[in-house]
Amino acid sequence: MSDLSSEAQANIAANRARYDALKKAAEGETPRALPPLTSRDAAPVQESDIRHRETIPGGWYWTKLVRRGEALRIVNTSGTPGVSLFAWNAGDTSERYNSADTVKIQWTSELRKGRVLFSDMGRVLLSIVEDTCGAHDTIVGGSTPASNARKYGDAGLRSTAENMLLAAGKHGLGARDLAPLMTFFAPVSIIDGAPTWRGDVVSAGDFVDLRAELDLIVAVSNCPHPLAPDTNFAPGPVECIVHQSAPSAEDLCRTASPEAARGFENNATYLQA
Repeated sequence: MSDLSSEAQANIAANRARYDALKKAAEGETPRALPPLTSRDAAPVQESDIRHRETIPGGWYWTKLVRRGEALRIVNTSGTPGVSLFAWNAGDTSERYNSADTVKIQWTSELRKGRVLFSDMGRVLLSIVEDTCGAHDTIVGGSTPASNARKYGDAGLRSTAENMLLAAGKHGLGARDLAPLMTFFAPVSIIDGAPTWRGDVVSAGDFVDLRAELDLIVAVSNCPHPLAPDTNFAPGPVECIVHQSAPSAEDLCRTASPEAARGFENNATYLQA
């Protein structure tokens, strides 16, 4: 700050004050308590509700159409540190997951049960309706050849960046259709301004359920997070289960914040068009 002019410092202070005022106003309308994490033995999926299930080997990817009202359960079978996800509106693939808006609109980077994932059009793509872990990364993103070279000494190992390109290509999409993504089972916190991995948080058997709020193309990459403390590239398998999701009588994902409610209103307008 000392290298900035007094006018620049004043502008920064004014912008910060406005941000804090808006955040405080939003928090004043938001229920403070999100639902508790899901117990491992809770929320069983009935076989009759399953449309598709597939195991993703370590280092590989999976992509599938998930219809509105269905849920995608990602089961971290082996406790792999990080499973990345990206999503597009199946009806218009120019609309896609937007990590910055997802964090900004909900005033938090802590996405867990009760939160939603926004598109770049202000609509809700996915709702987190079940979550045993509650520790996911919305900031850093997935692995790349460069991060694999730094971490493992081998840029040729499979990476999330390359997996997502391959997944996008399955749908006639490319690099310009990708953006920063979401990584589940990745306990990253910002400590002293730096993203930091928290150990002993992710366990084998953790799962999340992501309910599709529009028809979506979903891509999942099973590669370790670049900040995970593993020293050998040895990701285990994860399982993806597409199943029917029964609506909840009290759906906090729709009401946790005024911003989320507006996102669902935008969905309704879009679906009625």
